[in-house]
Amino acid sequence: MSNASQNLPIDIFYTREHVWVRMEGKEAVVGITDFAQDALGEIVFVDLPLPGTHFKAGREFGTVESVKAANALYMPFSGTVRFVNEELSDTPTLVNMEPYGAGWMLRIDPHEGEDAKNLLDAQRYAELIQS
Repeated sequence: MSNASQNLPIDIFYTREHVWVRMEGKEAVVGITDFAQDALGEIVFVDLPLPGTHFKAGREFGTVESVKAANALYMPFSGTVRFVNEELSDTPTLVNMEPYGAGWMLRIDPHEGEDAKNLLDAQRYAELIQS
């Protein structure tokens, strides 16, 4: 179920800022893409917000630091953080090892009317990163 050349699961959505979103019922799971973690190199620190924090779409919600650089993370749509992946505090390299699995970052409740319609599907994201 993924694009073999890029590790782009087709059942999730992507942003132009290299964040992915997987809807699980009314909850959204958020992380960074395989392309992003590969470009960053070894992840050494992930700074995430506290549960209960509200964000508007496009706002910075945290940072990810690697041996190469630090990058801001941007919220894919407006919502409230329900859970953060606490395991990333001790093992930030989970983002490198399993960006779409154990390396997830947030679980959010999208605000009313927010959904994935403005995000990219796997094909459109593949076109973005290949250009």
